[in-house]
Amino acid sequence: MPWNEPGGDKDPWSGNKKKSTDNNPADKVTELFSNMSKGGGGGGKLLYFLPLIALAIWAFSGVYQLESGKQGVVLQFGKFKEITTPGLHWIARPIQTVEIVDMQRNRSANDQTTMLTMDENIVDLEVEVQYLVDDAKAYLFNVMLPDFERDQSQGVLYQVMRSAIREVVGASDMDFIIKEGRTEIEEKTKELMQSILSEYKTGLQIVKVNLTYAEAPKEVKDAFDDANRAREDFNRSKNRAETYSNKVIPDARGKGARLVEEAKAYRDQVIAKSEGDASRFSNLVAEYQKAPEVTRQRLYLDTMEKVMSGSKKIMMDTTSGNNMFYLPLNTDGGASEQGSVPPPVSPSVLERLKREKDAAEANRQAASRTTLREGR
Repeated sequence: MPWNEPGGDKDPWSGNKKKSTDNNPADKVTELFSNMSKGGGGGGKLLYFLPLIALAIWAFSGVYQLESGKQGVVLQFGKFKEITTPGLHWIARPIQTVEIVDMQRNRSANDQTTMLTMDENIVDLEVEVQYLVDDAKAYLFNVMLPDFERDQSQGVLYQVMRSAIREVVGASDMDFIIKEGRTEIEEKTKELMQSILSEYKTGLQIVKVNLTYAEAPKEVKDAFDDANRAREDFNRSKNRAETYSNKVIPDARGKGARLVEEAKAYRDQVIAKSEGDASRFSNLVAEYQKAPEVTRQRLYLDTMEKVMSGSKKIMMDTTSGNNMFYLPLNTDGGASEQGSVPPPVSPSVLERLKREKDAAEANRQAASRTTLREGR
């Protein structure tokens, strides 16, 4: 028996392994093509289906599916043909190919660098940029290596990021960068990067710029912290002085305004009193010209009444021989709590005042008759 003609379920290599061969798919395929090459009845019919099988395999090889958030850029002979959206699609391979771009994936780029500020200080920075692809065709064809993620230093995005942050930091002071200016620096850097990328038509959209670290270099950080503490002490003292000034100045202004108003009120009071005294004096002059003695006596009595009304002493006439005296009930000699009661006057004083009044009246009548006689 020849070595290549098995018989009796045996061959030179396999021995008796017919049972395991029947269960091997690879052996079945080999046996099928062997029968086809021999021109057997079943194999000859299968030759007619080979082109259909090959056509089916080629057709299925061009089917692809895009998930949500992705776009397919179809190339035909290496030239852009169309953009496909999420769903099931087909291309004619190998003359057509497809580049799938994830439009919703949040990509990022980082940079650590040392830069010079506007006030000639050095600052260490760490910047993170988050971005998306918003134009798949521009992303693939307009710029070479728009965001080369394997080596970001070779990508256009990295170069634009470093250029933008250097320009923004170079126009800012050290204190502004480290303290209150981080948000503004992030916004300015984002706007500048987006304008450059849009001008280059890279198909990239900047989502956010984060300034994750901004400090003085480690070699000078201690000295820089000392300067910051001194500046904070100065600002604290300045704020305390401004607070005291804001408290004292309004009080002083209020007190000054109050003094001015009091002075004005006193001025008006004095002027009114002076005008009243002048008017009263003018009236007294007119009365005095009519009856000088009576007017003089009345002024004397009014004055004495004002002077003696607050005195605690009691004046008595001992020459009149009147032994009856009227003393005030209140021991202080002043007004009682129920009202102001003047002290009683002795009869001799009243008599003397009456005589003086009658004499003044007679003098006034005589002066009137003399005036009438001279007029005739």
